[in-house]
Amino acid sequence: MSVTGLFSGIGGFELAFAEAGFDCQSLVEIDPAATAVLKTRFPDAEVFGDILDVKHLSSATSLLTAGFPCQNLSMAGDKTGISGTKSGIVGKMFELIEDSLVPTVVIENVYFMLQLNSGKAMSWLVNRFEQLGYKWAYRVLDSMGFGLPQRRRRVYFIASREIDPRTVLFADEQPAEHALHRDLLLPLGFYWTEGRSGIGLTVDGIPPLKVGSSLGIASPPAVLFPDGEVLTPSVEACERLQGYDIGWTTPADKSTATRNPRWRLVGNAVSVPVAKWVAERIKNPGDVLDFPMVPKGTRRAWPDAAWNVGGGRADVVASDKPVAFERSSIVDFRDSSWSRLSNRALSGFIDRLVAGGLRTPEGFLEALRAAKPK
Repeated sequence: MSVTGLFSGIGGFELAFAEAGFDCQSLVEIDPAATAVLKTRFPDAEVFGDILDVKHLSSATSLLTAGFPCQNLSMAGDKTGISGTKSGIVGKMFELIEDSLVPTVVIENVYFMLQLNSGKAMSWLVNRFEQLGYKWAYRVLDSMGFGLPQRRRRVYFIASREIDPRTVLFADEQPAEHALHRDLLLPLGFYWTEGRSGIGLTVDGIPPLKVGSSLGIASPPAVLFPDGEVLTPSVEACERLQGYDIGWTTPADKSTATRNPRWRLVGNAVSVPVAKWVAERIKNPGDVLDFPMVPKGTRRAWPDAAWNVGGGRADVVASDKPVAFERSSIVDFRDSSWSRLSNRALSGFIDRLVAGGLRTPEGFLEALRAAKPK
């Protein structure tokens, strides 16, 4: 099956689909730093720049992937929605889909799009696909359930004119895993740049990697390890935490004058193991399992899982970790490239945490204070 990737970023979808045996022939990405990565990592693919310059999809395209811009849809963005200055470019994607009626489309985007403006973006998305005659299904998936110690919940959406998308997203399910106890015996990841309203506390992992500032200032989460160290991962460690080989984004360094482009690229990326599971299920569909349904008329926004195949729209109760992956510890990703959080950054975080009055595990604040250089 031939894949065309729109808004390809650093090629997370394309890498995953290639590993699953698909042929990735065409990639579209406007960011010069990301384009440099694509041209290096996918030397046999044709790489296009601005999607607005793409007139038609290749007639050979049987599957389209797209991680369209999320800046107007994410909790950290401006929340202007699907018609915002960045995310609104998805309209061009639909022009290309309508022109080609490509058999299958796979989309990844932020979880917050289900809630923003009562799910207006998702309503717009599914309405467009239904108007074009596509069946669709989506499910929120967490990278933490695919062997990566990063809590990263994203919407994976499949629309198709040929296959039942439920045989991809709803052919697997695992019992809800039991939550790890929040104490100092395990590493605790957190956003050290926050502290007043929330810190993204994650047991034995990190909260979702972010893009960082527009000035290229890296701000990866920090981790308090049981040995008392408070460390932040390097960009190479973050590449691994998204499922890429170390150094995957190094071609970006020489492509632009922008400071630290690699951090932004990794923060925006698709987690490869999650996308690979989707790709492998498209290649080998399974039987649709019996999932509980959400009673109609009971929701305020879009649920974590839903479909429209045959009998109309249905809201589904499904976990965000559908397959049995061995849980990875953040300790396995710690190496000499990690950096100690500076005394200034740690002091600022502690002050904000105290001012915010947030509940944290017993001993957490004291351990942070003890980690400050004397």
